[in-house]
Amino acid sequence: MTSLARPLPRRRPRLLDLYSCAGGAGMGYHRAGFDVVGVDIAPQPRYPFEFHQADALEFLAAHGHEFDAIHASPPCQAFTNAQRIRGNDHPDLIAPTRDLLIATGRPWVIENVEGAPLHNPVMLCGAMFPQLKVYRHRLFETNFPLSAPAHPEHVARLTKMGRPPRPGEFMHVVGNFSGVQAARDAMGIDWMTRDTLREAIPPVFTEYIGAALLAEATTPATAAA
Repeated sequence: MTSLARPLPRRRPRLLDLYSCAGGAGMGYHRAGFDVVGVDIAPQPRYPFEFHQADALEFLAAHGHEFDAIHASPPCQAFTNAQRIRGNDHPDLIAPTRDLLIATGRPWVIENVEGAPLHNPVMLCGAMFPQLKVYRHRLFETNFPLSAPAHPEHVARLTKMGRPPRPGEFMHVVGNFSGVQAARDAMGIDWMTRDTLREAIPPVFTEYIGAALLAEATTPATAAA
């Protein structure tokens, strides 16, 4: 007799998105094949997936082992050019985040700005992805093999601060940039406000990383029970 039983659907691996802000990184991982859960200390009403308002380090210590993979974007203000000029006091959460990530035994990613103290990071740039109109250099430290696409020369001009982009220009989506919809189009993000766009990374960055992370997270040695 032929069995009519259907195989159970395969579970999508779960990814913990720490310091999630409004979900730029999380959306990329979702598109790569993960079920995403975000955590941020501030409310994120536009976060597009399951969300927990909580301290990221405390949540990671308590629940990190329950996920198949983890992404963390600790606050970057301590390493930005603006911080070097203003000299404000901002905490460096990269080292404690890394220690807790290592303790989980899961594959993980730490994202931050150029100048942040990451270990052997890969740098991604918007020029590597034809659909983007930002440069937006970001560093990614991982505990699994990761390489970057070729880095094209920066040939597009950057829009001057406070002015909408002209045809062919790339946007600099920081500070008092002009044109929320233009920034959404430039970064491949359609749900964020002006304030959250300034803090976001393009989802295509983590969609690219997510392909390698998905393979790592679904191997028997690293998959969560």
